[in-house]
Amino acid sequence: MTGRYFQDFAVGDVVETAGVTLTESAIIDFALVHDPQPFHIDRVAAESGPFGGLIASGFQSMALSFRLLLQTGIFAGTSLGGGVMDEVRWLKPVRPGDTLSVTMTVVSVTPSRRGDRGTVRCAYATRNQQGEVVLTFLINQIVAARPA
Repeated sequence: MTGRYFQDFAVGDVVETAGVTLTESAIIDFALVHDPQPFHIDRVAAESGPFGGLIASGFQSMALSFRLLLQTGIFAGTSLGGGVMDEVRWLKPVRPGDTLSVTMTVVSVTPSRRGDRGTVRCAYATRNQQGEVVLTFLINQIVAARPA
């Protein structure tokens, strides 16, 4: 499968992803390795913590958001990595049983001086199953140009 080349992106393009449901064990497993705070790894401690229960790490939510976008195939074989991530906002806690999905909107496209690639600035909005936005961020995705 081939993803979109740089020339295939335009400001205002929108991509919707499928969803992924977070289990309690997935939240704890991720947090034990990457973000071992009590409200991510200990259900009992989390009950009396600031969120009133176990929540996913924001880093897990961000990584899942990027994975969901990659699974659409939009960057398959054309992604050359990312250059910048900005304006990360964790807006609502993500809890066990929540299903996350992403809407990605292209906010700018900038060709490189090299001519073989360009930067696609992507605004992510991650929602839970109630449609509430739980996370937003911007990524500059470097994308290969269509071969001549």
